[in-house]
Amino acid sequence: MIRSRKRGRHFNHETAELNITAFMNLMVILVPFLLITAVFSRLAILQLNLPGSSTEPVDPQDQTFQLEVTVRSDKIEVGDRNQGRLGVYPNSVDGYNYDALSQKLTVIKKGYPTKTDAAILLESDIPYDVLVQVMDRVRVSVSVEEEEIVRKDLFPDISIGDAPVLDGGA
Repeated sequence: MIRSRKRGRHFNHETAELNITAFMNLMVILVPFLLITAVFSRLAILQLNLPGSSTEPVDPQDQTFQLEVTVRSDKIEVGDRNQGRLGVYPNSVDGYNYDALSQKLTVIKKGYPTKTDAAILLESDIPYDVLVQVMDRVRVSVSVEEEEIVRKDLFPDISIGDAPVLDGGA
């Protein structure tokens, strides 16, 4: 009886075949599809600086023009850190007056053609979209001349900081 049990156990010693054809077909289709549909994005980075403190003492002979654009919830102010305000542009019904800001910055650029830096000072509750709009107006002037769009650099070296807090009555 012992012998019959041993005879009944026949082991199949065939080697198992690994069939990867279906997997290779999948990879041949999937890899090109993923490469074709991949979105290759380009990141645009602006170099920003922090403005210096406006409370630092400055010698009168060292006072150069330092453009500051202050964005408040109800207006945009353009000024020189040493001389004061050069223009105030209150909000209209549609929002901030970006066109008046662009015109003023173009006039300032004509007066200071070698000046490339400007500071944008923001109140704490200003939306990010407003910051981007103001940065675009400070960096580049866009105009239409002879049916062509002309872009001119204004103040591409931008610094960002906090706007000075207004006293209650200002």
